[in-house]
Parts: sequence; structure tokens; C-alpha cells
Amino acid sequence: MSIPVDTKLPILKSMYKTIYDPTWHFPCGVNDYKVLMDEFHHVSTAFLRLDKRYQDAIEEVTNKMGHGMAKFICLEVETIQDYDEYCHYVAGLVGLGLSRLFHASRLEDFAPDNLSNSMGLFLQKTNIIRDYLEDINEIPRPRMFWPREIWGKYAAKLEDFKYEENSKAAVECLNDLITNALGHALDCLKYMEALKDHAIFRFCAIPQIMAIGTLSVCYNNINVFRGVVKIRRGLTAKIMDQTHSMSDVYGAFYDFSSLLAVKINKDDPSSQRTLDAIEAIQHACRASGLLSKRRSFSVKTSKQRKEVFLLLLSIIFVVVMSYMIVNSP
Repeated sequence: MSIPVDTKLPILKSMYKTIYDPTWHFPCGVNDYKVLMDEFHHVSTAFLRLDKRYQDAIEEVTNKMGHGMAKFICLEVETIQDYDEYCHYVAGLVGLGLSRLFHASRLEDFAPDNLSNSMGLFLQKTNIIRDYLEDINEIPRPRMFWPREIWGKYAAKLEDFKYEENSKAAVECLNDLITNALGHALDCLKYMEALKDHAIFRFCAIPQIMAIGTLSVCYNNINVFRGVVKIRRGLTAKIMDQTHSMSDVYGAFYDFSSLLAVKINKDDPSSQRTLDAIEAIQHACRASGLLSKRRSFSVKTSKQRKEVFLLLLSIIFVVVMSYMIVNSP
């Protein structure tokens, strides 16, 4: 964010040519970003070793992405259409590019562009929603990716959601954005249904499950505006270890959408649209006929854990009392 726009724009627009030049580098950024830019020759060297059919796919996507990102450096994300277009440039094109690489490898059929695009948008919108606080506090100036068409219904300024007195409006806006993101879930399921190679399937499915899991914990959660909200590490490990088939994907989407549904407040302005989106996801999962074979990715809430504990305590109490009565003199 500290690089002057006049410096940044030509680099973005020419990156699709730069990847062919192993002598190019551009010192900037901090930590891992600085290492990447200082040692970009490793990226270029690896790229030049690829077969031309892979290079062509990467060049095409890099060209479109660079020009798209350059466009939005000079624009604000105002409308939902802007939001979808921005997410297309930074993530939807990744989905399209990967689909081209999968097809070029002859391991997969060519996927429809709209499904490939949704695979990227679902992940990108999840990240944008989750990273509100980090982006709004960015130095030297905030990064603002939430569309005004949505957040403008709840606040005068996007940064207003940081403040405790605006908690109700912040959560309502959050829920509205999550509902918008859920609209891509059906496309993602259709895309994954068509995959044939096991390694490619896992590569695609694990992030998508992580995304709907993240949306389920972010929904109606004020902590999104106070810090970083993530799914538990143990659950992350379980998802990575146990995602191997579409039955696992359907099970995860069904379980996480159910978890989200429990949190819906009927007084929330977007509650009906959220319920409709969840019903569509769950209908697709049930219609697959694979839910009976699924692994469970459900997460017990603290209330559920308390109820289980009390039930077990009651059973123990009944058993002990019965034993004492039977064995009393």
C-alpha cells in the first residue's frame, strides 16, 4: 500500500511479460513479501521450465489479473457488481487459470468459466469478510474491499464498524455479506462434482470446506470486528486429513451450513435470504444421495457440550442411586 500508484500501475500491467525475465526484481514490502520480490528470479526460472501449454495459460491469466488489479487501484468498490468484478480479477481468474492447467495436464475435462470463477469468488469473499479489521487498519491507508452498496445500508463510513457502539449494525452488515458469499456455494459443488483426479480434487475441495467453515464461525459474530476469527486448528487438521471424496464435501457443506442456520436471528434484515441460501445448499447435499456416507465435520457449541455433560452427569447419578437402593440393608 506504500508504493506510489504511478510506480505500481505499469508493473501490474506488464507482469505477464516480466515472468519471462529471470533478471527482474523489485525490492518492496516486508517479511515474506520482501523475500518474494527480492528473489523473484526463482519464480521466473520455474515458470520458464514449464511446458508451453502451461506457460500460455499462466501468461493469459497474469495479463488479465494485472490489468484488473490496476483498474481497481484507481476505483473504489462501490456496487455489488464492482465487488464481483474485483474478486474476479484477484481470485476468479485464479480459478479459471487452474482449470486451464488441469485441462492442459489432460487430467480433467475443461470446466465452465462460471463455475471456475465461483470457486475463486467463494474463497476471496470469505477472506475479505474475515479480514475486515486487518484491512481497515492497514498502514499507511486502509484497504476497503467491502462494497458500499451493502455496507452503506448499515453505516456512514466503513470504519464505523470498528467501534463498539455500532456493534448491531456491524453484525447485520457482516451477515449480509456472508449471505452474498453463500450464493457461490452451489457452483462450487458442481465444479467439484466433475473432478476426476484425486490430488486435484483434494487441492480444490479442502479450501472450499475451510471457506464455508470460516463463514459459519464468522456469521453473527462480533469478534470479526475485534480480531481474527478462525476455525479451530483441530478441525482444520481433520478437514485436511479426511477430505477425499464428494461425500466428504457434501457432509462438510451440510454440517457447516447447519451450524450457520442455528445462529440466524429472524430479526436480522437478511435472515430470509440467508435461510434461502442455506436451504439451497442443503437441498443439493441431500439430492446427491451421498450424505449417508459422509464424515461429520460438525462443531459442537459450548451450549451443546454443556447439555451433553449434564446428560452424562444425570445418567451417572441415576446409576449410582439405583445401585445404592438395590444394595441398601
